Amino acid sequence: MYIREIQLSDSEEYLNVCKEIDAESEFLLFEAGERPTTLQEQKNRIEEMKERNNSTIFVVEKEGRLIGYLIAVGGQAKRNKHSVYIVVGIKKAYTGQGIGTRLFETLESWAKERAITRLELGVMSSNIAAFILYKKMGFELEGVKKNMFYVNGKWINEYLMAKFLD
Repeated sequence: MYIREIQLSDSEEYLNVCKEIDAESEFLLFEAGERPTTLQEQKNRIEEMKERNNSTIFVVEKEGRLIGYLIAVGGQAKRNKHSVYIVVGIKKAYTGQGIGTRLFETLESWAKERAITRLELGVMSSNIAAFILYKKMGFELEGVKKNMFYVNGKWINEYLMAKFLD
């Protein structure tokens, strides 16, 4: 298994793995079949991110197949270009194997090379494993958005977390 930055040639497989992870997780924004992205839109997004110094997508590849990702979207203005918002998805069969830790270590190295000093993310309060991972990686709770998500008939809060890099 290895982690690398996404390439345009990954567009279709990446979109498919996003949809697979959407279908098996209750912790991401989109439910099964809800992701509206077309293949062309995905290609365009990857190209746009590759043009920006403070945005990227890391993919996790195992045996020639993508099994997860970490998206880092950087601020677009001078005042927030030092900050990236993060989204992580790992196929359920591969969780609990240290992949999330390795993704965040890769992200931090990448971020430091680009003078990015703030990493931020949102996590559903019901996603205990992710919350524990983020705390282990040095993220701190900054706030709570109450009733941000409605999942399986229940309101779920979103924890806002951040980590500052030297």
